[in-house]
Amino acid sequence: MTQVSIHEAKTHLSRLIEKVMRGEEVIISKRNRPVVRLVLEKPQVSTKAFGALRDYIGKLPEGWDEPFKESDFQGGAVDEWLEERAKPKRKTPKGKTHKAA
Repeated sequence: MTQVSIHEAKTHLSRLIEKVMRGEEVIISKRNRPVVRLVLEKPQVSTKAFGALRDYIGKLPEGWDEPFKESDFQGGAVDEWLEERAKPKRKTPKGKTHKAA
């Protein structure tokens, strides 16, 4: 465990961070009283379910989770869905911006 003053911490912050990354505990004190403990930040785990596929999935239609019927596979809903997805999307033109003179 390393204990340093606030002044030392400001002066040698990068060295203290390296110590923490190696697993050492670093405490910053003010007037010899511990105030702050430097700890290694845990990596954040993304909770987005469709993050990578959001452009492909889009908004799901109502009833998307209902089971398919045999007729759906024979020229029914699946073909319609595939044709709809194959159509190119039209981009809406953005308004012109004026530069200040």
